[in-house]
Amino acid sequence: MRKRTRARECALKVLYQVDITKTDPKESLKDYLAEHEEPTDIAEFASNLVLGTQTNITDIDKVISECAENWTLTRMAVIDRNVLRLATYEMLYTPDVPPKVCINEAVELAKKYGDLNSGKFVNGILDRILREKSKPTKKS
Repeated sequence: MRKRTRARECALKVLYQVDITKTDPKESLKDYLAEHEEPTDIAEFASNLVLGTQTNITDIDKVISECAENWTLTRMAVIDRNVLRLATYEMLYTPDVPPKVCINEAVELAKKYGDLNSGKFVNGILDRILREKSKPTKKS
């Protein structure tokens, strides 16, 4: 498994735990990393994803809500909601990661941890976020 893919998986697990238990993201992250010995680069990227997502959660949730027709965040499966939050954070706040990579990684996470239709659900919402909310990128 590639390093960033592994880091995203770690971040998703922490975000899921925070969502379910309502614990402090920094504490959950510290506990997760203490239990799972990850290389420094994976731990750092996962930490950036978790803390960045949590710092911008209000804006991220607003974007998701605007692009998820007929769905509220509370109606979404917890795993799907957190995959969407993670990917939306990456798409909107990390310019070094191409949006298509964010979407592909999110769909794979949704397929792995969600239910049968999670991949399609996540893909549809993220595609809409990409079209409507992300900033245009310069073409070379």
